Amino acid sequence: MSPSGSENDNVEPHYLRLRNQVADEIEAGILASGARLPSERKFQELTGSARGTIREALSQLEAEGLIYRKDRSGWYVSPKPVTYDPTRWSGFMTYVAEQGRVPATETLQVKTEKQPPAVLDIFGKGVRNPLYRVERRRSIDERPVLVEEITINPALAPGLARHNLNGSLSSVLREVYGLAVTRNHVEMRACALVRHTAECLGVKSGTPGLLVIRTSYDARGRVIEYDQEYWCANAIRIEVDLTVA
Repeated sequence: MSPSGSENDNVEPHYLRLRNQVADEIEAGILASGARLPSERKFQELTGSARGTIREALSQLEAEGLIYRKDRSGWYVSPKPVTYDPTRWSGFMTYVAEQGRVPATETLQVKTEKQPPAVLDIFGKGVRNPLYRVERRRSIDERPVLVEEITINPALAPGLARHNLNGSLSSVLREVYGLAVTRNHVEMRACALVRHTAECLGVKSGTPGLLVIRTSYDARGRVIEYDQEYWCANAIRIEVDLTVA
């Protein structure tokens, strides 16, 4: 990486020239997927840029999903995002593996706890507190990419905590409890990864994220799972193929 001109040049903001230089090296494979970027101090030595300029360039690259930051570790080149099709019923372990990546799931906690009225309303009349809350961290190629919080009605899956949930929860619900999902309602919106979630993912609090909310129903219309997935925004790409009649 070489000096990229004076801070006073008027052709283009200096942070954009630095951003373009790093982006070009990523595209050319000079900076490979997962590679650690130089520290801010090293960037200063290599480019002669002010620290504020460097931070602005790095923030721009992060916003574009080209790099990500590990808390207290530095900046890294983002791996290729995994493709997620919300119209297809396929679990994380399956669709990640189908794309040649290595998925992993770690159960952080399983407990029964009182849920707010808004969550109880999702499960419908007759469902009472407390409900199961399953928290898991999921990784791709050993990089943590999402934390999910799953709410389940204990009346439908008694003793769920006794089972190994470090894989497909849907398979456990189907094979052990006879609960088969026939319909999903999916919502997606931007979020920030903060506090506990950011800590679990090893990123700085406030890092951009994507919240995927999935409500799964069986053939009788009962809610089987209410799942909130907090993704690192640069780890996922949404892709939908629609047939127009």
